[in-house]
Amino acid sequence: MGKGFSKVLVANRGEIAVRVMRTLREMGIGSVAVYSEVDRASLHVRMADEAWPIGPAPAGESYLRVDKIIAAAKASGAQAIHPGYGFLSENPALPDACEAAGITFIGPPASAMRQMGSKTAARKRMASAGVPITPGANDCASAEDAVAVATQIGFPVMLKAASGGGGKGIRLVECAEEMAGAWERARSEAKKFFGDDTVYIEKAIVQPRHVEIQVLGDRDGNLVHVFERDCSIQRRNQKVVEETPSPAAPAELVAKMGAIAVQGAKAVGYFSAGTFEFLLAPDGQFYFLEMNTRLQVEHPVTELVTGLDLVREMVRIAEGNPLPFLQKDITRRGAAIECRVYAEDPSSGYLPSPGVIQELVTPAGPGVRDDGGAYPGCTISSFYDPLISKLSVWAPSRDQAIARMRRALSEYVVTGIRTNLAFHQRLFMHEDFVAGIYDTGFLDRNKDALVGYPTVPPDKADSLAVAVAIAASRLERATGVTSAQQGESGARLSPWVASHRARTLG
Repeated sequence: MGKGFSKVLVANRGEIAVRVMRTLREMGIGSVAVYSEVDRASLHVRMADEAWPIGPAPAGESYLRVDKIIAAAKASGAQAIHPGYGFLSENPALPDACEAAGITFIGPPASAMRQMGSKTAARKRMASAGVPITPGANDCASAEDAVAVATQIGFPVMLKAASGGGGKGIRLVECAEEMAGAWERARSEAKKFFGDDTVYIEKAIVQPRHVEIQVLGDRDGNLVHVFERDCSIQRRNQKVVEETPSPAAPAELVAKMGAIAVQGAKAVGYFSAGTFEFLLAPDGQFYFLEMNTRLQVEHPVTELVTGLDLVREMVRIAEGNPLPFLQKDITRRGAAIECRVYAEDPSSGYLPSPGVIQELVTPAGPGVRDDGGAYPGCTISSFYDPLISKLSVWAPSRDQAIARMRRALSEYVVTGIRTNLAFHQRLFMHEDFVAGIYDTGFLDRNKDALVGYPTVPPDKADSLAVAVAIAASRLERATGVTSAQQGESGARLSPWVASHRARTLG
């Protein structure tokens, strides 16, 4: 049995900081927040037992400063640091600094981060460990070299930033003529976001699913997988909706992917929570994409179907405790889906919509979980990711989970800023998504249906206007609900939300 913590610093902000602090409070552990100047009134600061300022708004002067994080931990007397996701969560400099300061890092060892942090190094390491990787090359020095490799393995190919993540520094190349321009753009973006312009090339898997495996391990070398999550609903390589079980991965395939993920994690001496991401081809073959050496944004869906608290397990592992279960002990029940609710405008190319939230009503009821970091009157800052919350649901079956998500989305109210709630409502009405027929290109192919607005031929406009007016009048007489109370997506609104929106619209 390891020695328990009495105080933990959460080196993050927003919803993930709030989520970690909630588990700490359940465990009887004091929480320490850090905050930039613009986050002084943020929810994570209000939730914490104590809070320490770490600098100006830009992340490079606050949340990304290892020295300031360590100084705050020392000043507060925190015995450990949980990094959440993003910011310093996959930077080995933080666990190194923690070790030097006598502070426990709640996460994997720095050595595992270094082995898996570079995509090219990770590909080599995983190939040697028997993990299937996509055909490609790690050492192209020029666009000409890349064309030669692409010609050998066959177009289309992907160019990817070696130190990348979050969908940045990625380009799809369909033919040799596109390579030079794509090569320069990928390198430029990689340099801008990661300070490293190294890119590598790999075979593009056409219409793949993005399926990931959650792993969990202790310091004694015990490792398990905690099933899969399907993260194929993406825009610009950024996940938007995640679910488990995957509609495209039968149990036998998940077991095989899970065993491979555990094998790969053991090869780098991994412990704590981590995720192996795979591309699943239409023929059932899967290929290693990358490993995220941290807690994933979408971890709630795994928690909902298994009953595990992954943050709690991370803390227990960091305290030196062994895993309390074996692979055979882990079971799951039902289906869970998560929607990322962003302050952004999908109809304008997903441009961020920072500003002050005037009113905020989050869904509740059976099987609904909202991991949020906002409140009425708070500011969604332009300095950071515009995630408002992660709305997750659980139900005994996927069909019931979809129905529950529709209901939850209809209850969600955010005013003062634009959000992607209407997009999510449309998605959960799309017949192909409902049938589980989708891949990573789904949003691009269905953009007009999900984020666009219908167009009407000029010669039909007057007739349509009359028809809409008549239909609205009949509906109002029959139900007492005005047209202003109908949701943008056509999804049925709860009476409370309909009443609220009617008052808002005057």
